Amino acid sequence: MSNYSKEIDAIASVCNANSTWSAIDPESAARMRLQNRFRTGLDIAKYTAKIMREDMAAYDADSAQYTQSLGCWHGFIGQQKMISIKKHLQTTSKRYLYLSGWMVAALRSDFGPLPDQSMHEKTAVSSLIEELYTFLRQADARELDLLFTDLDAARAAGDKAKAAEIQAKIDNFETHVVPIVADIDAGFGNPEATYLLAKRMIEAGACCIQIENQVSDEKQCGHQDGKVTVPHSDFLAKINAVRYAFLELGVDDGVIVARTDSLGAGLTKQIAVTNEPGDLGDLYNAFLDGDYVESASDIQNGDVVIKANGKLLKPKRLASGLFQFKKDTGVDRVVLDCITSLQNGADLLWIETEKPHVGQIAEMVNRIREAVPNAKLVYNNSPSFNWTLNFRQQVFDAWQEEGKDVSAYDRAKLMSEEYDATELALAADERIRTFQRDASREAGIFHHLITLPTYHTAALSTDNLAKGYFADEGMLAYVKGVQRQEIRQGIACVKHQNMAGSDIGDNHKEYFAGEAALKAGGKDNTMNQF
Repeated sequence: MSNYSKEIDAIASVCNANSTWSAIDPESAARMRLQNRFRTGLDIAKYTAKIMREDMAAYDADSAQYTQSLGCWHGFIGQQKMISIKKHLQTTSKRYLYLSGWMVAALRSDFGPLPDQSMHEKTAVSSLIEELYTFLRQADARELDLLFTDLDAARAAGDKAKAAEIQAKIDNFETHVVPIVADIDAGFGNPEATYLLAKRMIEAGACCIQIENQVSDEKQCGHQDGKVTVPHSDFLAKINAVRYAFLELGVDDGVIVARTDSLGAGLTKQIAVTNEPGDLGDLYNAFLDGDYVESASDIQNGDVVIKANGKLLKPKRLASGLFQFKKDTGVDRVVLDCITSLQNGADLLWIETEKPHVGQIAEMVNRIREAVPNAKLVYNNSPSFNWTLNFRQQVFDAWQEEGKDVSAYDRAKLMSEEYDATELALAADERIRTFQRDASREAGIFHHLITLPTYHTAALSTDNLAKGYFADEGMLAYVKGVQRQEIRQGIACVKHQNMAGSDIGDNHKEYFAGEAALKAGGKDNTMNQF
């Protein structure tokens, strides 16, 4: 017996036991139940955590089995992404959602657009997770509703083979609900604040929470200057807070991504507590820039002095009160951060880099894997990188090192359109195309994401429409550039009434009121033109 038939029989059994429920059609109720597979956000978190753990194990066995996501700032954007993936690739396997704190700040705050500095309302993060999964669940309901309609049509036509084929699709239906990697920034306060927000995020459906080692009240975007890190003990307390939230809510296999911004952070807000030489605090303090002092006369009013390497060190403190790290220690600090996080409860790493370079990432990962052999990364394929210029310069440098003639190219101007059709540009594009595959094989990247692509696609598509619509093209700008393309490419939301749930509502009305139902999808519905 199929899953669909089992659901019908189960509800029929319940209805038959209640004599006043004769108006309830078990098949209609079974359809509604199948359209609402996930009752709560915790159901989603438990389901997706299992998927993510299985994907991590698959990657450990074969680095070609990496995962990907795009950042989505609205439920509709996430929904359309997953609908598109199912349409073009037939499966959502290894394709996730990413929730970017940058986009929450820029697009979802009641304060209006804000920089990525944790100034937005913290509950906006959990609210967006809930919104994303609401839209994904509706995508399930819509696609199943179309299958139910097709099943009824096949039955009415007496086509048993077609009906069996459609029922098999219902039985083997793949949900649009996928794991989400959710950005909790630097934890929005102390560990208790981190724990409380993590709970809200998990209850909304998050199975994976990403947290960074910046100072919460000094947090900066990872691709901007002025980043300030915290000692390891502070960061580990927040990792513990997130783990406790997962365990309290019964998501025992929840995933924590520990992000380090140390590569680009030259400052710390505080000196780490250390009890003995070589402990974690002492290792953190060893990176502090400063001068050794010989006597009390070398110490000025207000100076801070610590004991390090058996000597007295006076760390350099800025006018802001922040302490400065030694130059060129970023890589070593990243490696220590990552090993420490993995050895203290984190599952995955995120290393924020200043450029997309497989060799640079691999250098750090190889050192980390000396201590933690199965270390894996989540990597930000960031729009903050100039991908075209970076990769053209990488090819230029590689060719130059190989002794190849590069005199036809100006390295500083390789972004220029005049180079687009050149051999160098084509080689660079090929490196960009294979970057994710290459980096997953050579640099331990399990999950590739683009933090804010849909921010940029929304801006680009809106610009293209506005450029023509408000000028000479008028309606042709929309018809030619949008609607005609939607129809020809089979974009689901061209039937926007259907996408918004009109047909689902019509079917529900028929379930509830039978032939008396007033339905919206009749012959005068203009959506019938599509």
